[in-house]
Amino acid sequence: MVTTLRFIASLLGPSPVVDSVPEKRAQQTRLSCWFPYLFLHVGCLGVIWVGWSWIAVAVAVALYFVRMFAVTAFYHRYFSHRTFKTSRFTQFVFAVWANSAAQRGPIWWACQHRHHHQHSDDECDAHSPDQHGFYWSHIGWLTAPDNLVIHARRVPDLLRFPELRFLDRFSVLVPLILATVLYGLGAALAHFTPSLGTNGWQMVVWGFFISTVVLFHGTCTINSLAHLLGSRRFRTTDSSRNSLLLAMLTLGEGWHNNHHRYPGTVKQGFYWWEIDPTYVGLRFFEWIGLIWELNPVPEKILAEGQAQVHRPLSESN
Repeated sequence: MVTTLRFIASLLGPSPVVDSVPEKRAQQTRLSCWFPYLFLHVGCLGVIWVGWSWIAVAVAVALYFVRMFAVTAFYHRYFSHRTFKTSRFTQFVFAVWANSAAQRGPIWWACQHRHHHQHSDDECDAHSPDQHGFYWSHIGWLTAPDNLVIHARRVPDLLRFPELRFLDRFSVLVPLILATVLYGLGAALAHFTPSLGTNGWQMVVWGFFISTVVLFHGTCTINSLAHLLGSRRFRTTDSSRNSLLLAMLTLGEGWHNNHHRYPGTVKQGFYWWEIDPTYVGLRFFEWIGLIWELNPVPEKILAEGQAQVHRPLSESN
């Protein structure tokens, strides 16, 4: 079993941790790196044979939002930027939850994102649409071996936790467990409540494959579309933009220009009218005591944004 997991992880998981890697990576596709994405997308075609049911679609939608919250709240705002604090046990639970989105492990995710912020839209940025075009920024960069490496000096705070290193090494384990649970749920519903019209494989196709693929592309829009579409409140050195549509799709990540102006805050919708469901969820976790010390938006940043919001459109691009 362990040998099988290691083989699958070698195809779907990140490359080993390295001590040194060039800041400017070789943006060259390796065909074997396409395997996990082809597998997920081809799996969606299973809908042709399994059909659909309201319960299967509802589970798919629910898993999209539950896992999107985990990606933005934990992989992004916690592991990448450390915008709040929590216990070691809860940190691991959060990591497992986000890992169910099938977007590799928390250490790899944080490592790539920290690199992006240091080099946003310059020649070293692995997924800049300005440098490499839409296709590469959206998905192509994930098929280049240089981008699958964990650079140790970027994530020393995360590498000291063996449980997180385990999740990165076997990053397919949690998604496989999720798919298995979904099959069991569908089979149980087919047995006990056949009137719902679902079954094990239908639940896997909708709850895992379709939901995961839509979630994947939703997440990727922040690398691609959030640097191409929307408005710019802050004069950052990159092309990041704010988009209400992307914010709704990603539970608050669409306020990308805000985020690039001050990535150290737990809040990406800086103002009350900027919808940020993830921040609301994190405030709930703070209320029940699971997290604490949520980093706010500094008053000077808020004042800066308010001062610039009415400047001419020609100056905002």
